[in-house]
Amino acid sequence: MKKKQLERMRTGKGFIAALDQSGGSTPRALLQYGVKEDRYQNDDEMFSMVHEMRTRIIKSPSFTSEHILAAILFENTMEREIDGLLTADYLWEEKGIIPILKVDKGLADLEDGVQLMKPIDGLGELLKRGLKRNIFGTKMRSVIKEANEKGIRAIVEQQFAIGKEIASYGLIPILEPEVDIRSPEKDACEQLLKTEIDRQLEILPDDVLIMFKLTIPTEVDLYRDIMADPRVIRIAALSGGYTRREANEKLRQNKGLIASFSRALLEGLKEDQTKEEFDALLKSSVTSVYEASIS
Repeated sequence: MKKKQLERMRTGKGFIAALDQSGGSTPRALLQYGVKEDRYQNDDEMFSMVHEMRTRIIKSPSFTSEHILAAILFENTMEREIDGLLTADYLWEEKGIIPILKVDKGLADLEDGVQLMKPIDGLGELLKRGLKRNIFGTKMRSVIKEANEKGIRAIVEQQFAIGKEIASYGLIPILEPEVDIRSPEKDACEQLLKTEIDRQLEILPDDVLIMFKLTIPTEVDLYRDIMADPRVIRIAALSGGYTRREANEKLRQNKGLIASFSRALLEGLKEDQTKEEFDALLKSSVTSVYEASIS
């Protein structure tokens, strides 16, 4: 199975759906969907409601492997079921979509212009559980806000160090050092980020396979040579706060970059829509993101 999934991820046409809103971002995702905070009283109720939303998305006839390579899940979602199957199994067995797990525990405070990841306590046990749940790979996010060489080097070193640990379990890590699209130094941040990624790739063992999830760069095709590295399976782009139209337009300019959108993908979907309305809007979104990803 992993060999088939690896080949699909490396060569398949499509994009990665980011359905991994966690504790901090779930209320915002639900609000975007039309569910206000007074509809749930605690975390259990909140996560149940967001799982209902994700289930509706995943089960939609518009959410298929024709356009979607993989879906990123939150840990809570991994442990829940869809139609009697664990979510990852439903994605792969019923939809042909590769399951990926978000493993980071959120962001540390801003220091040297960046937010590193908080310590990932219990990472080994989480990875073992992910393997039992038939997870293909992982994703972890940190954020760059300023063109600070020291901070950006620390971000990339942390991402690669944890990425190599994840790879040792037989999982494919997606490294996500996001550059804030609102940073007035966005282009300078990306140039420094590229330099540090190149530095780490020089010492990455040949048998370690990784992916990246990066902000769509200001300089078109900035990451093209990284895509050519045989250890880099794919580079995906986050929407980062852009609207779907903006993100798609920028994505089209960067050959080989595929989408891994969350808010931009789900833009406009509402709880009170009819099945026909919901599926039609999701189909339009999925199709537009797919076309931008293969352009």
